[in-house]
Amino acid sequence: MKSATYASARTANASMRSLNSGLRIAFRSGAVMGLVVVGLGLLDISIWYVILDNFIDTTGAQKLVIITTTMLTFGMGASTQALFARVGGGIYTKAADVGADLVGKVEAGIPEDDPRNPATIADNVGDNVGDVAGMGADLYESYCGSILATAALGASAFYINPDMQLKAVFAPMLIAAVGIILSIAGIFLVRTKEGAGMSQLLKSLGRGVNFSALLIGVLTFGILYTLNIENWLGISFSVIAGLIAGVIIGQSTEYYTSHSYKPTQKISESGQTGPATVIISGIGLGMISTAIPVITIGVAIIIAYCSAINFDIANMMTAKNIGMGLYGIGIAAVGMLSTLGITLATDAYGPIADNAGGNAQMSELDPEVRKRTDVLDALGNTTAATGKGFAIGSAALTALALLASYLEEIKIGLAHIGQTTIDIAGRVVNVAEATIPDMMEYYQVNLMNPKVLIGAFIGAMMSFLFCGLTMNAVGRAAQKMVEEVRRQFREIPGILAGKATPDYAKCVEISTKGAQNEMLFPSLLAIAVPVIVGLIFGVPGVMGLLVGGLSSGFVLAVFMANAGGAWDNAKKYVEEGNFGGKGSETHKATVVGDTVGDPFKDTSGPSLNILIKLMSMVSIVMAGLTVAFHLM
Repeated sequence: MKSATYASARTANASMRSLNSGLRIAFRSGAVMGLVVVGLGLLDISIWYVILDNFIDTTGAQKLVIITTTMLTFGMGASTQALFARVGGGIYTKAADVGADLVGKVEAGIPEDDPRNPATIADNVGDNVGDVAGMGADLYESYCGSILATAALGASAFYINPDMQLKAVFAPMLIAAVGIILSIAGIFLVRTKEGAGMSQLLKSLGRGVNFSALLIGVLTFGILYTLNIENWLGISFSVIAGLIAGVIIGQSTEYYTSHSYKPTQKISESGQTGPATVIISGIGLGMISTAIPVITIGVAIIIAYCSAINFDIANMMTAKNIGMGLYGIGIAAVGMLSTLGITLATDAYGPIADNAGGNAQMSELDPEVRKRTDVLDALGNTTAATGKGFAIGSAALTALALLASYLEEIKIGLAHIGQTTIDIAGRVVNVAEATIPDMMEYYQVNLMNPKVLIGAFIGAMMSFLFCGLTMNAVGRAAQKMVEEVRRQFREIPGILAGKATPDYAKCVEISTKGAQNEMLFPSLLAIAVPVIVGLIFGVPGVMGLLVGGLSSGFVLAVFMANAGGAWDNAKKYVEEGNFGGKGSETHKATVVGDTVGDPFKDTSGPSLNILIKLMSMVSIVMAGLTVAFHLM
């Protein structure tokens, strides 16, 4: 946040010289967030591993299983903090943004980021709180979660081969480490020319991201070959499946949210008939935009699974192949996030460019500077939506891997209560050696079990309930902000004439208190529900809960992120002079659409991928309690 705050002023200053200067400073400042997240993530995981390796006194293959499943508790801490940061930051920034837009731009007719608007400072601060700190915590959790889940699956899949087991645990960490180095190389390739449009700027960022992704894809083969891991070639293709899925999701998001393409331009066009048609068009676009990411993740899952088992389709559901296949899915998530150092840079770049425009407006710099920062800001809206696509896609893959990790934790829970064997239809199996199919059969986790179905319904409901609570939270905080801005315009004479200074601190206070008060209930609900479901319905209910939350949360998150991004850029497209330009009725209609989209793309939507994984992490941590006590 500190770097982003300084960088916004420097970006505005650099934009006085050229568009390329502004882009490079904003992007490299965003790279601070990207590299800090991946660097600290890998460092924390490494330290945690060394500590557990020295303190856990179990020997043999079981030691690595206990270490890796215990390390998942680290993921619960990261997920909980990420949810607080994402929800709290989202409420803070969107309350200020909605208040500033509705009263300032629509009612008073003053430009965005105008210093006469009392909510301007709160809006600019909110960009850093929600889009820098919130997104950083979100992707830190995604990054660590994918590595930890894959390590746990590796320890389980290679249980009977301790030498190979250690290699499988270290493989995701090594791929992530190489990804950091190649992300740094990609960052230096991002540059553009003066007068570049949106498509050229997107190509500039794409050059750096694609360069990093391509090299990581190539070096993955070398890493796994050097480790001499079993089926290294197939597992390498699992990583490639994750990488390619990430690129496709990014390109799909860009198509649906950038105003260089027709979908967003059509939303702008619909503004000619009022805000209602803008909202209808945006919701329709968001729903349609879910198709490509969902199909992509589905294809990536099956390719990653089959590659890891050498395409042994006839026996794909044997115990060994299930373990290997799930490891392939987990390492595909690591592959998707291996370029996080640079993909998060493209995301954190957005609020820096946005605030650079605010600085240019408030400092009354040359209109050409504001024009350049607006171009950078519009690019930031698209890259932010792309970053959310990566986070959501990786969450789907990681959550699937965490389902298997949950069953491993259940086995440890059984051992803790002194149960060393399980009886499966008359067949006695040692708990430590029980496979995933054994555990599924023992707990009757199938679609005919009403406990699984009830859990699935509750999981699907959780996504909508959580979104509803966070949307209403933004609405309540925004109402207070709107009332305060109106009060200041009414009671402090001379604000609109520029002769009096607004009370900026009061608006910052409203956003801060609103965020702190409103984030608690949704966040605590996400922690409490898996515990309650486990206590009532046991393991089958929790498995259903996680599947229901994953399937509904993934689709809903994509819909909300893309609809919100498209509404925002539809407004930007009109502000560039299309369909009447700034101040026109079309512009006012698209501002309303953008205002509706703000909590979609920056509060509720991005929080869903954390919700998916947090419910999985809480379930894993509370697995011992679920095993020891449940009503049904």
